[in-house]
Amino acid sequence: MAIMSAAGLVLIGQLVRWQVLEHHRFVAWAEAEHQDELVIPARRGEIRDATGHMLATDLIEYDISASPKIITDPAATADRLAPVLDMPRNEILQLLTADKPWVPLKNKVPQSVGETILGWDVVGLLAESRSVRVYPEGRMGAHMLGFVNNNGNGFYGVEGYYDNMLNGSPGLQAGERSPFGDLIPLGVSRFVPPESGPTLYLTVDRGVQYVAETELEDAVKRYGAQSGSVVVIQPKTGAILALAGFPNYDPNNYGVSNEYLFSNPTVSEQYEPGSVFKIVTMAAGLDAGVVGHMGTIYDGGTIEVGGRVIYNWDRQSHGEVDMTDVLAKSLNVGVAQVAVALGKERFYTYLRRFGFGQLTEVDLSNEGPGTLKTPKEANWHESDLGTNSFGQGIAVTPVQIAAAIGAVANEGLLMKPYIVQRIVDDDRQVEVQPTVIRRAVSAETAKKLTDMLVEAMERAESPARLPGYRVAGKTGTAEIPVPGGYHPTLTLSSFAGYLPADDPELLILVIIDRPTTSRWGSETAAPTFKRIAEQLVMLLNILPDDVRQTVDTEGNPQLSLNGGN
Repeated sequence: MAIMSAAGLVLIGQLVRWQVLEHHRFVAWAEAEHQDELVIPARRGEIRDATGHMLATDLIEYDISASPKIITDPAATADRLAPVLDMPRNEILQLLTADKPWVPLKNKVPQSVGETILGWDVVGLLAESRSVRVYPEGRMGAHMLGFVNNNGNGFYGVEGYYDNMLNGSPGLQAGERSPFGDLIPLGVSRFVPPESGPTLYLTVDRGVQYVAETELEDAVKRYGAQSGSVVVIQPKTGAILALAGFPNYDPNNYGVSNEYLFSNPTVSEQYEPGSVFKIVTMAAGLDAGVVGHMGTIYDGGTIEVGGRVIYNWDRQSHGEVDMTDVLAKSLNVGVAQVAVALGKERFYTYLRRFGFGQLTEVDLSNEGPGTLKTPKEANWHESDLGTNSFGQGIAVTPVQIAAAIGAVANEGLLMKPYIVQRIVDDDRQVEVQPTVIRRAVSAETAKKLTDMLVEAMERAESPARLPGYRVAGKTGTAEIPVPGGYHPTLTLSSFAGYLPADDPELLILVIIDRPTTSRWGSETAAPTFKRIAEQLVMLLNILPDDVRQTVDTEGNPQLSLNGGN
């Protein structure tokens, strides 16, 4: 009796604990056993070019598998699966009769095939859907687009910069489930639908991008170069019309590519710009009034700045020359004199105005700020004033230098480069407006310098000239920095130019890295610029100067970039 009484007391105590003292905990536990939450992923937003052409979207694929032990008729099932999966019947039958609880049959089958198998409703066959990011144009635009990994995360380019926005908002399905895991129809449930990511319309034109990439690849191979980049922007707005880098990769199959190819060279890789930078130095000198565009200087072939002797590229003295000759003959001594006349404070103030040493804040992932040493830093030397004037000892990104030269083309106004033009979702549409960062130089200075650049190209008989159009531009040939100095033979050649010079619609920057057929920008980058420009003026309906001026005089509407197709 004592044992039974003790046991009864224990049971009564447990019942009191379970039903009274800890009742709420066990109720919550029981509810949790029957409640289930399922996160419903949102569809990732699409990316389209300026004309609406699809550049990136999501497709549904299925992974097909089976549980052999519960398939009642393996032979008949194999007969049905063989043609739709495009697999040998005997191979499928062998898998369906395997002594395993689960076997994979085929992954990444098209949506139509997966939905067909689901429609059969065969017990033991499983078709699991998953979203896959696809890029219909393959390699084209890979650097500007980036890619999405298997976990749905965007990396590099537009995919990386707008990752959170493109992902949208996931949904939720919660409710009571039966012991078999099925949702109870009349039970307590909650459903929050997913919200798909918005569609991004880029400023990039697919046709312009194709021309830029095709000509860049041809140039890299033609001149035996290691790599290259092209930037095409609209100077008046900062809108990017094309970004190209070669070699590139296929974002549909990024896993087989080398990681170093993922980085967008136009915004992430910095380089010494060389003589293209003389445009900036000359703009500063003209704007500050230390030189006149019709004034002359004496070029003795050398100049000493901060204890360092600076030579012209040809190691020659050119005597009395005007400012246009300094640009036409690309005289290091001439622009170094301009920088010395400006003085270190004014010179570096102008470089800051043009945006060097800071991010352009372009809407692309992994942008670099470049490198600009100033007199306030301990590692700056007086000689840097001279070498920086012609683009040595300073590092820039292609988009950065393109934006800076675009300021000269745009009457002195520095524009923020951007690549997304419109953001569209179900209930709103946001149009991105051009942004003026600051005035770099006066409109008068910009016009004078543009005329000088056009004349300099004529005097130098530049191969970048385009019949029928006044082109303002400058070549660059920069030595490659190596430990202890510069490489004795390898260079980075470039050309930056805009047209029509009096009303610029296009600015094109071409960079050829380590060409082997010729080390000079005039023989590699400049001809590439011309090949790109002569196609783009036709593609974008940019009229030749004489036709355009005639149209303007007659008062007829002028075709321009915005009217192109």
